[in-house]
Amino acid sequence: MSSKPHPPLMKKHSQSDLVSRLKTRKILGVGGEDDDGEVHRSKISQMLGNEIKFAVREPFGLRLWILISAVTFSVMALMALVFPNQLYEVVFEEELSTTNISIRLYGGALLSLALIMWNGLYTAEKVIIQWTLLSEACYFAVQFLVTSITLVELGVMPNNAVLLLLSRLLFLGATLAYYYHLGRRVKKI
Repeated sequence: MSSKPHPPLMKKHSQSDLVSRLKTRKILGVGGEDDDGEVHRSKISQMLGNEIKFAVREPFGLRLWILISAVTFSVMALMALVFPNQLYEVVFEEELSTTNISIRLYGGALLSLALIMWNGLYTAEKVIIQWTLLSEACYFAVQFLVTSITLVELGVMPNNAVLLLLSRLLFLGATLAYYYHLGRRVKKI
């Protein structure tokens, strides 16, 4: 049996090899950008998803801020539910002439927000943290408006109420700053 000699091995040119590789990647659908701007290196990473885009890059002190908010909301809610008259007297420096039910309803709403804060503290999902911060910011804005309107209607400006208004503006600013920094896209290196 005579064996045929094999043809000599030919080297591929690196340019044609590169073109072939790019064509193969294009057919497979990898290497290009998807709708989210992600560039997938392989079909496997495209199918499984890129875990880096789910990792939240948290601003410094975010978890501490949410913890302080959760504790503050919980304490205020319990005070409004258990001691509604005293809470009103501390802020407006006068006795509550109406029923306690409105202050207790306020305490119930605060307790609901506190539960949202506690949930936001223990989650790793960016969207839940953003909604937690947004609900907190809405609360501070609404409380600032309601307290301001109430003080104008009463025609008095107690020091405690002014302090409350200034603290609400400060807390609103801090919450919106965290919300803004959490929502920013991280630049890819």
